[in-house]
Parts: sequence; C-alpha cells; structure tokens
Amino acid sequence: MRVLSGIQPSGKLHIGNYFGMMKPALALQEEHEVFLFIADYHALTTTKDAAALRENVRDVALDFLACGLDPARTVFYRQSDVPEVHELAWLLSVVCPMGLLERAHSYKDKTARGMDANHALFAYPVLMAADILSVNADIVPVGKDQKQHLEIARDLAGKFNRQTGEEVFKLADPMILEEVAVVPGVDGQKMSKSYGNTIDIFGPPKQVRKTIMRVVTDSTPLEAPKDPDACNVFALYKLFADAEEAEALAGRYRAGGMGYGEAKKALAEKFEAHFAPYRDRRAELEAESEKVEAILRDGAERARGAIQPILSQARRAVGLA
Repeated sequence: MRVLSGIQPSGKLHIGNYFGMMKPALALQEEHEVFLFIADYHALTTTKDAAALRENVRDVALDFLACGLDPARTVFYRQSDVPEVHELAWLLSVVCPMGLLERAHSYKDKTARGMDANHALFAYPVLMAADILSVNADIVPVGKDQKQHLEIARDLAGKFNRQTGEEVFKLADPMILEEVAVVPGVDGQKMSKSYGNTIDIFGPPKQVRKTIMRVVTDSTPLEAPKDPDACNVFALYKLFADAEEAEALAGRYRAGGMGYGEAKKALAEKFEAHFAPYRDRRAELEAESEKVEAILRDGAERARGAIQPILSQARRAVGLA
C-alpha cells in the first residue's frame, strides 16, 4: 500500500508532533511504501520570514532522520522540489467548486484566529489534494482536524475522473490517528506552537526539564490521593511508559503521599531516556549537512519519477499536449 504523509515546517517539532504524526509515520515505513514530504509551500501561509523557513525545513529533515526515518524505504522530499504537484493543483482548481472551499473548517478557524484571509489559505485544500493525488496514495494518515481536507481531495479526484471520463486518480482512504489525537501542553490545552505550550523534542535538556516542571496540575495536597486520569503529567507520562510502568505510577497517584513534582521528575526521566539516543544521532547528522541535502534531493527525484506519469495522464485527460 502507498502511504502519503506531510508535515509543515512551522517551527521546532514538539512531542505533540512526535506522537501525533512522526512516530505513526515512521512505523508505517516497516510495512508500506511511504511518501513523506516537508510541506514548505503550505508553510508559506503562516511563515513570512524566509530565513526562518529555511531553518525550519532543515530542522524537520534532521529531526525525522534522527528519529529513525530510513530514506531507503521512505521517499523523503521537500514539497518545493517537486513542481509537478503545483501544476496538478491548477488542474484540480479548474474542477473545484467554490462552495467546497467555502465550507472548509480550517479556513474559517484560521481567519477567525486573525490569519490573513488570502487566496493561498483559502485554496490550501486544493494543494493538499494535489499532494495526495499526485502519488496516487492508497492511505493518508490524518488527525480528526484534517479529515475534511482528505474528503475534499476525494471529491476533487472523483469529479476530475467523471468530468474527463478517465480514471486518473485513486480515492485515498483515511487512516484516522485517534489514540494520539490530543497531547496536552504544559498549560493543559492541546499542545500547539500557536498556544506557546510545547515541549520541544530536541530542546536543550536542562530547558526541557524546566518546561516539564511547569506542566499545570491541580492543588491536591501531597498526602491526598490523586486521579491520574485527570492529570496532564500522567497523560504525558503514559506516552513514554509501557503498560506496567503506567499502572505502577497510577497506583502511586491513587495511594496518596506522592506530590506532582515527583511525577514530573519521572516524566522528565522518561523523556530523556527516550530522546537521548535520537539527540546524539541528530548531532551527527547536523555535522553532515550535505548528506541530509542529498537525501532530500534523492527523495525529490524519486517522488517526481512516481508523479510524472500520473500528471501526464491528467494533462492528456484535459487536452493539454
């Protein structure tokens, strides 16, 4: 099965990104043909600083490779290195009804939060559809908040096929990432860069520990029993611990006599044990910047090789030479 996944380089990656998208994507490369792209064109809707965008793209590449992405099994590329996707986005725009985009939740949510109401933000689902349909993906892992974008991609694929009378595009199926849909931030809200409540996966260890010690808890006294299922610290701890370890800490919560500070220290130790090997690998890769660049260039060439026949079929279907 061919799987397509992408991530925006909009800042330092945090554990919400890791458990919500990175870890599931890395697991898929064990059994599927995975296309994974860094969505730098999508990021232009939010990132206006050119130097920051270039740095973010580089950081995302380093982070994924450090965490176990295998470029021999995963086609790993920058979106901007594959111009065929943008030509396809125009072909899809021709069949895209305005009403379909006007109903997109993401556009409404982002403009309500003060983002510029520009064409790129409005047409974001069309470019996302081009990302998906250009490789004829069978499966697209998505969170609940992105499911509508996949539905739009399926709608556009179906309409294009019907209008041209040719079966150019597959209708990709969603893989809904429900179990890790919400990772709490230090303030208890969903972890998000926009909320400023993140724990960066490759932040300086001392700073990460300080951030973990700031995770919001209630005011239950040290000696009193506590509910682990209502605690942000425990919710984060469970992401790193196995079932036996999680149950042991939950028992200490319920028994009383343990303060939240101790639980935060346990979380910090789990975090460090998990990411320390990846941090060492990232440092090695950072010293080999040309190697990382070569991996992205090779991934782009492989992606273009897969996409060009599909684009050629789409061009013929609409009457282009």
